[in-house]
Amino acid sequence: MLIPALRRFAQLLVAVGAGTTVASILLGLLVGASLSRSIAIGFYLVGCFLLIGGFFFGSRGPVRPRGDDTGGMLFRLGTRGLRWATTEEHEEAINTSAVFLSLGFVLILLGVASDSRHALF
Repeated sequence: MLIPALRRFAQLLVAVGAGTTVASILLGLLVGASLSRSIAIGFYLVGCFLLIGGFFFGSRGPVRPRGDDTGGMLFRLGTRGLRWATTEEHEEAINTSAVFLSLGFVLILLGVASDSRHALF
């Protein structure tokens, strides 16, 4: 069970890392920045965005909208349109948060490793 999970995480890391690298190179060429610096900043930005997203996914409350219709949620009064989240929804929120946080942390580490302004050793 752990090996397939690590394989899926590695595939996700490669996909997000490759997309970040390509987008960073293209934006770095447009701005005129160095290649290694633009890749490092791209990893920093995407990693921070994933950390923030993971925080917000993990800190969702126990109340969810009732049904699939979420339109007009701001205009509903009382608790008629709300329900308590199920155990599966709580677990999904925690698992999604863990994936976002770990992926963001790894991308920030890749940014630190590829940054040309600071030497690791």
